[in-house]
Amino acid sequence: MKWPKLLMPRFFAFLDQPLRPMGRLILLVSIVPLVLSFTAPLWKIHMQAPQYPKGLDMLIYSYKLDGGHEGQDLAEINNLNHYIGMRHITAEGMIDLNWIPFALGFLALLVLRLVAIGNVRGLVDLAVLATYISGFALFRFVSMMYSYGHELDPAAAFKVEPFTPAIFGTKQIANFTTASYPDWGSYWLGIFISLLLGTLLWHLIAGRREALRAEQFPPSLS
Repeated sequence: MKWPKLLMPRFFAFLDQPLRPMGRLILLVSIVPLVLSFTAPLWKIHMQAPQYPKGLDMLIYSYKLDGGHEGQDLAEINNLNHYIGMRHITAEGMIDLNWIPFALGFLALLVLRLVAIGNVRGLVDLAVLATYISGFALFRFVSMMYSYGHELDPAAAFKVEPFTPAIFGTKQIANFTTASYPDWGSYWLGIFISLLLGTLLWHLIAGRREALRAEQFPPSLS
């Protein structure tokens, strides 16, 4: 049981090390894809049917809900959903659009703080928080899509079995083929998180190399 006693002090000392200049620069650059995630949809849902040769698009941003063809597609999708008893898909109904922009803005502020006065411990906390926020947002998206497809009005004009709309990939529902995929907003967020994790991994590797070098060439006591 000697190894934990030897490693723990080194580990905590490593966490308290200030970030390296190159790491701070990478973190500063990571704000760019984080900001760009606001400019593009996080998710895109495309519906294709014979009566809609151009298809219908629903675009989910981090702060709003939009439709293709200058917003007309969203109204048409809601009209179609009404016939099967699905409630209208609105920005107000997708409550996660209320907190996601604030969460992303908070991450940006934490990045700037790390760039200015951060250490490895703060980088670990930020990487964990960013990963958690992204995973939780995806979980909430899946759960909301599930509720839309399962909480159908029994008095609807057309009866369909409760279903889960396409989340990732394609799905056939009646005569509609629905394709659902992440869009550029999610890709930019993925780049942001990858830069965080990459910076953390680089610090871990650099810290390990320095520890090995210190063991091989201990400082002289003279």
